[in-house]
Amino acid sequence: MKASAPLSVVIPTLNEADRLPACLASVQWAADVIVVDAGSTDGTLDIARAHGARVIESRGPTIGAQKNLGIAGARFPWVLSIDADEAVSPELRDAIIRTLAAPSHAGYRIQLRNRYLGAPYNRGGWGRDWHIRLYRQSCRWTADLVHERLIISGEIGDLDGRLDHESYRDLAHQLRKCCTYAEWGAADLVRRGARVGPSHLVLNPAWRFVKTFLLQSMWREGWRGFLFCAVHAWACFTKYALVWDAQRKGVAAHPVAGHPVAGHPVAGHPVAAAPPSVVCSTVSSEQPQHAVG
Repeated sequence: MKASAPLSVVIPTLNEADRLPACLASVQWAADVIVVDAGSTDGTLDIARAHGARVIESRGPTIGAQKNLGIAGARFPWVLSIDADEAVSPELRDAIIRTLAAPSHAGYRIQLRNRYLGAPYNRGGWGRDWHIRLYRQSCRWTADLVHERLIISGEIGDLDGRLDHESYRDLAHQLRKCCTYAEWGAADLVRRGARVGPSHLVLNPAWRFVKTFLLQSMWREGWRGFLFCAVHAWACFTKYALVWDAQRKGVAAHPVAGHPVAGHPVAGHPVAAAPPSVVCSTVSSEQPQHAVG
């Protein structure tokens, strides 16, 4: 489809050469595609330019700041925010084009069609996964290390169609990603001066598993559902254990500098600088997508 829709698409990346082509191919209909890159070394930038995207190179300081940089450079009043591991379905494309012709809300939620370990994930929390991704250029993202939020005022509408999403390449990738998420979450808590006790270490991870596996019905996904919930419960425990360790060593709460912004990079990229002791030895610089408690 000819690039004609009056829309700016913002995609943060870091070493996404294997997944970026499908993402970019799904938004060729948009008149303005911006790839905000955090220092890729695997050919990501060449792929972006070959697909006609504009490239902005910047390393942070947070994922929200990275997205905001792309929004600031947008050429159109409406922005679609997606990640390199996502692709716009034809149905969603058509819904966006119809909406842009006569927008009636401040922003729009889009439902993700998630895949996990090679198969669709239709049940549990991931089966009801909605996010505000289409919004006016005046909006901005918060600077949180974990789960940056869109600052938006006004009514939010829902769009038809799905945003296809496969967050993890495999189980090892999920483990690395969740470990990074735990580190960033711990750094945020330390910065805010949070205190962690035994209940956080014992009850929070247990509740995370019960909530996702039983109450949100991820047990219906079989072993894949069990693995997903177990890994995220472990990540929840790891986050609070890192905060406890920082308390034990008397680490003062202060902002975390040097956060590498990523679209879902490969393992081995330098991780965010965190307060001493708030470190997970197996982390890679990922952009985690899901809560760990």
